[in-house]
Amino acid sequence: MEGTLSQCRLCPRRCGVDRLQGGIGRCGEDSRIRIGRASLHRWEEPCISGVNGSGTVFFSGCALGCVFCQNSVLSRPKGAGRYVDIDGLQRIYASLKDQGAHNINLVTPSHYTPQIALSLDKDPGLPVVWNSSAYELPSTLDMLKGKVRIFLPDLKYFDPDIAEKYSSAGDYPEIAKRAIEKMVELAGPPRFDCDGMMVSGVIVRYLVLPSHSSDSKRIVEYLYKTYGDSIYISIMSQYTPMPSVKYPELKRKLRQREYEAVTDYALALGLTNGFFQEGEAASESFIPEFNGEGVDI
Repeated sequence: MEGTLSQCRLCPRRCGVDRLQGGIGRCGEDSRIRIGRASLHRWEEPCISGVNGSGTVFFSGCALGCVFCQNSVLSRPKGAGRYVDIDGLQRIYASLKDQGAHNINLVTPSHYTPQIALSLDKDPGLPVVWNSSAYELPSTLDMLKGKVRIFLPDLKYFDPDIAEKYSSAGDYPEIAKRAIEKMVELAGPPRFDCDGMMVSGVIVRYLVLPSHSSDSKRIVEYLYKTYGDSIYISIMSQYTPMPSVKYPELKRKLRQREYEAVTDYALALGLTNGFFQEGEAASESFIPEFNGEGVDI
């Protein structure tokens, strides 16, 4: 871990900061693990949430920094969160298991990959879900080999110009494609238990943005033509315009016809391994309160 954090190049930003000595990386964090919430969450895909809920651990900080982030209170520098060590993280896993969680769902974990890999040396006794932006390097993801079997990445943009505009990351599309390829390699094909819960595999999420149906269709087409039924594709309609968003096109909720244009396109391509959202999904009820619940175990 020392070699990876002393001149941090864990993510594509490759900021080179000595996080071990308290330096703050582009992710907004030093080497200490910081968590905003650890609790059961019932709003993931059905094969992740199940009946009892997914045991979500929301990590502070983020190396991508999308302008429309729904969890910005947690992801921004000096945002919410409480510090834990490796033992504390393992106690959180155990507590979530005791609460009946179907899995351990690590949300925005990428900038803590070495620490999390160490925490998983002790098997939590549940499938582990890596819930990330896909703005990750294959070499970093290799640290998770044999420890994480379910990957739940986003593929946010296909057009580099859009990625640069909203995340200051024009390299995002190519980086994310390579990361997802590595995730498929590590996880293998989708597998489910007798209750329909995923035990291994990849679900790629795409949040449809207002006014961006064309880019949305390119993402769905790329994923389906590249991976077919070897992954699941989750097309989400829950975009919530946050008060801090400055771009006029992102200041409104997604229109139903925009969402249906993307899902209809996916069905026309032949997509069967997919998840769609129905009804009024653009609601702040999807955004949990990052008050430290479940962290001080």
